[in-house]
Amino acid sequence: MTRTAGPWLLTSPQAPAARRPPRGPGLLPAAVLFDRDGTLVADVPYNGDPARVAPLPGAREAVDAVRAAGVPVGVVTNQSGVARGLLTRRQVEDVRLRVEQLLGPFAVWAVCPHGPGEGCGCRKPAPGLVLSACRHLGVPPRHTVVVGDIGADVRAARAAGAHGVLVPTPVTLAEETEEADHTAPDLLTAVRLVLDPDGPLRRAAGHLAGLPAEEAR
Repeated sequence: MTRTAGPWLLTSPQAPAARRPPRGPGLLPAAVLFDRDGTLVADVPYNGDPARVAPLPGAREAVDAVRAAGVPVGVVTNQSGVARGLLTRRQVEDVRLRVEQLLGPFAVWAVCPHGPGEGCGCRKPAPGLVLSACRHLGVPPRHTVVVGDIGADVRAARAAGAHGVLVPTPVTLAEETEEADHTAPDLLTAVRLVLDPDGPLRRAAGHLAGLPAEEAR
């Protein structure tokens, strides 16, 4: 059986055009990439039904805060239901459209349609989704933040040279929380950590680079 080509890059015509941010000290991230299931919306296994999409508390406020800062937002998501024959590309896109109805447009969606045993380079914790999203946006991975709820999300960020923030949920393993460089109790707090010019994430990265903080006001 031929493996499905991927990753898939899906875009919204309503999303603000990506731009190359200037360089210099005291800057915001060049982009913030979010995991989908368990981070932005409730984790419904192999969901192909837009009616079952339910944003998690604070998701719209958190994503809007990043947009308001002038930073591009994207989604990086494993969808092994495609490889398992449980999802079609049309269903993945229908769910994406529903997420955007509820949370607003994202500049890029990078989707891995492969199963865990296929050995692709895009399924998290491999770096392919993060790297593909960064290439599409024209931003360096080292100036990008990935926010997710399990270890695969932050490991993918690390493998790509990006910065990961873990927002643990009941399915997050204790060892995944322990190994994460940065954690936050909820999505809105994670975004505040990412955007805080004096926060530990910014200090750990030196400066992430992106949009000057004064231009975000």
